[in-house]
Amino acid sequence: LRIRPRYVARSRVTDTLTSAERSARMSLIRSRDTKPELRVRYFLHGNGLRYRLDLKIEGVRPDMVFPGKHTALFVHGCMWHRHPAPSCQLTRTPKSNIAFWSAKFSQNQERDKRQRAILEKAGWNVIVVWECETKDIVRLTELANEIRSIQLTRSKISTPHPPTPWPPPSPRS
Repeated sequence: LRIRPRYVARSRVTDTLTSAERSARMSLIRSRDTKPELRVRYFLHGNGLRYRLDLKIEGVRPDMVFPGKHTALFVHGCMWHRHPAPSCQLTRTPKSNIAFWSAKFSQNQERDKRQRAILEKAGWNVIVVWECETKDIVRLTELANEIRSIQLTRSKISTPHPPTPWPPPSPRS
């Protein structure tokens, strides 16, 4: 049984859901395989680009990794990661519990900066695609071309073992 007030003062904005209903609804928001991420993945795969999922690099787990290009790709939700473009309609702040949301969004932004710095320090290219850009076929085409055009420099190519000399040295007696 839900009890809601019949009259809500204009100066106070209340949630139309109970806290249990709000909690259930928020738990449905996924962190992986989101629609924007799937749009990007399907487009890039359809354009011949192959990537890895769930690949951890230096403690950071990007949405997609192109190991051959030494490139990490993040698909950021505009609301959760605060898309800085003023024209983005998806960057909005909830009206209730503003202090909580401000702290949450600033923590997300700090984590994004920290992860980007870790990857760039390790020599990886980092690309960020925003949720509002995933519906734009021109932007996705530019992204595919950007990934194709990445050339590895000698410093980014790491050889795990030194090359073995051939022919092998003869044993000395």
